[in-house]
Amino acid sequence: MLRRLVLTSAASLAALVAAAPAAAAGGPLPLPLLAGPDSLTVTVKNSGNPMADGTFELTCGVRSAEGTHPKAKGACDRLEELAQEGRDPFAPVATSQMCTQQHGGDATAHVTGTWQGQDVDAHFQRTNGCEIARWDTLKPLLPMARS
Repeated sequence: MLRRLVLTSAASLAALVAAAPAAAAGGPLPLPLLAGPDSLTVTVKNSGNPMADGTFELTCGVRSAEGTHPKAKGACDRLEELAQEGRDPFAPVATSQMCTQQHGGDATAHVTGTWQGQDVDAHFQRTNGCEIARWDTLKPLLPMARS
């Protein structure tokens, strides 16, 4: 939320600075640029829960959660928490990261769209401890998965 507020404020300030010469000359003022809502498509397969598998749309606005995602409000709230913490939940596990060798099941997920003004194209699986933790960080955007 804070990051979105700062980005929106910076964009508004830039628009006002750019508009000053036009205003002084008596010309029309341009409309300010506003950051759009977060919009994601989440595809889940093999979660062990047939109700959680499928492709879902999610749109998170300032005070709204919309779409076909079964837990839209919780998913948007979690994404907002991660944004406030400055975390990127869509970043892949670092190749140098040591991970426990455990299998968390056959669940996979693919998330695309935009989040915090950035393009998202992230793949998730539960093939080791790092990937399981990455998946679990995004609950309820990603469902509970059975191993």
